[in-house]
Amino acid sequence: MAIYTKISSRDIQLIEKKYNLGKIVYFKGIKKGIENTNYLLKTKKQRFILTLFEKRVQSKDLPFFMNLMDKLNKYKINCPQPQRNKKGKFLMKIKNKTAAIVSFVEGKDKFKLNPKNCFEIGKNIAKLHMASKKVKLYRKNSLSLKDWPNLLNKIGNRSKIISPNLNNLMKKSLLQLKSQWPKKLPYGIIHADLFIDNIFFKKNKFHGYIDFYFACNDFLMYEIAICINALCFDKKNNKFIFNKKKSTNLIKGYSKIRRITDKEKKTLNILCRGAALRYLLTRTYDYLNTPKSAVIKIKNPREYIQKLKVHNKFNNFKNYYN
Repeated sequence: MAIYTKISSRDIQLIEKKYNLGKIVYFKGIKKGIENTNYLLKTKKQRFILTLFEKRVQSKDLPFFMNLMDKLNKYKINCPQPQRNKKGKFLMKIKNKTAAIVSFVEGKDKFKLNPKNCFEIGKNIAKLHMASKKVKLYRKNSLSLKDWPNLLNKIGNRSKIISPNLNNLMKKSLLQLKSQWPKKLPYGIIHADLFIDNIFFKKNKFHGYIDFYFACNDFLMYEIAICINALCFDKKNNKFIFNKKKSTNLIKGYSKIRRITDKEKKTLNILCRGAALRYLLTRTYDYLNTPKSAVIKIKNPREYIQKLKVHNKFNNFKNYYN
């Protein structure tokens, strides 16, 4: 979440006319995240999130995201509930941007996760995957292996601003992954961006997910790989150290609900390397291209240089699981 587009009281009045939310008594921009413009809206009774879609999110994908969250709510997955306007539509236009309003998910992200939290998250990811199996929707992953060469070309040699050998590291990693990437694994709808700030806890217990705007159909195990990168490293003096206890608990929690196949276990290291490269590419691109006027905290790509190098030293499932 971030603020690229500023809205006014007049825009709020327009929303009040189009939706049955009640009188909006307060609105404020949210700085967290990097992809879209987000505002907190408050009425006397409820809170909502207004999202104006920017950058990578394509308009043609928005019905998928809205319908997915709508259906997941029906299957008791706690995530934002898209709000329909008076015409029964989920989407509208504000400042020439497509926008949506969703319910506010209670709870908050945890700055530091412990292994027990990781077990809870793993279990709930599997529940999400089991629920999404029932959802008959499809969206291709727009940031899959096939899309990474294009990102790398757009970055070019400018990456040396971040690290002198970064371009070589990304090129070499991409070549290796192209030859090793699995062709067939259990597949379905994944969240595809389960970072610490998209997972909410309440009273120290898992409570729900937010930010489904990368959700897509892909390998279910790729979700675990993303989560190992996002949740299972500890930061100490600007160094990211892999925490095997956390990854073990994440996998144990997931396995309690859905069995991980032997083939999935064999490919975990490749998928972790791929997930690390995906975020290294997008963070590098954002670092080099985000306008200075955007009210946003840019995420440092160097974190994923370290994480990719850790995965490059590993070669099997036992590196991630005790």
